[in-house]
Amino acid sequence: MAGSAAVVRLPVKVLPGSSRNAIGGWLEGTLRVKVCAPPERGKANAAVEALLARSLGLPAGAVAVVAGKTAARKVVQITGLPEPELRRRLLSLA
Repeated sequence: MAGSAAVVRLPVKVLPGSSRNAIGGWLEGTLRVKVCAPPERGKANAAVEALLARSLGLPAGAVAVVAGKTAARKVVQITGLPEPELRRRLLSLA
């Protein structure tokens, strides 16, 4: 995880086409995220953004995939949450 108090970039491994949407825990410093959406036309990316925003209690626009849009490994930018608080919330979810 890298970032300032206002913006944090988080490495994420996405598992599209899963049976349910869920935060799957940590693997080698990368957050695993399962989404039902297929990996086509940005559907999985949108599902990841919505799931993380909802799970972290943030508005939808505060979470964005900023790298790896067509890959399973992505970088998600989270805005508006200090890094220590983000870490705490993610640990409680995963």
